[in-house]
Amino acid sequence: MATVDHSLVAKLPLFAGFGTEELDEILREARSLRIAKNRNVFEQGEDAHSFFVLLHGHVRASKTTPMGEQVVVRYVAPGETFGVAMAIGLQRYPATATAVDDSVALAWPSATWPRLVARFPALAANTLQTIGSRLQETQTRVVEMSTQQVEQRVANALLRLAKQSGHKVEHGVEIGFPISRQDIAQMTGTTLHTVSRILSSWESRGLVEGGRQRIVLREPHKLFMLAEPSPDGSEPPARP
Repeated sequence: MATVDHSLVAKLPLFAGFGTEELDEILREARSLRIAKNRNVFEQGEDAHSFFVLLHGHVRASKTTPMGEQVVVRYVAPGETFGVAMAIGLQRYPATATAVDDSVALAWPSATWPRLVARFPALAANTLQTIGSRLQETQTRVVEMSTQQVEQRVANALLRLAKQSGHKVEHGVEIGFPISRQDIAQMTGTTLHTVSRILSSWESRGLVEGGRQRIVLREPHKLFMLAEPSPDGSEPPARP
């Protein structure tokens, strides 16, 4: 693990508050893992053999429903943990993790989790804080799915991704990893046709700029307005 920059790792949420010697001990249990674009890190239902911290790239977590439908649960950005099934008492991964671009992660065998958290209780506390944040995000999305029309859900999804992994470009804010219209449909509980219609309308109005698995938010403020309920509390009508 000599190749891991301690100053970089120390800033990650999982390792908050640890000193160099403590990091050495924790990192001694880990291995570096390179994941090629479109390769699965693990699959839904697979034995939870490892847990991970993403150092570079992006990972999509998706679930297959009993009816065979794909649902994108979230995207993992650099610095975030994923696959921590052991931390929530699961023996199998509840979702599939797929690299959406060439990625690098640190991986620990799940068998080391009980020993590490016994030795470093802050590790469990930091992980719990991350899981709590994700639970809040999930609850927000459930409310959106229950109360918002499709255009609002798509706007909120794009704004959330831009906040998580966006970077400024000449014409706005670009989502920093490959994402397709199908991915957005699977995030927002709608169809590819509907997402394509909405994004095409937004492109013609200059709100977004699309390309091959590329989305730039040209007018984030206007998308924010679309994502918000009307001032009188009613939902805005879906746009053609």
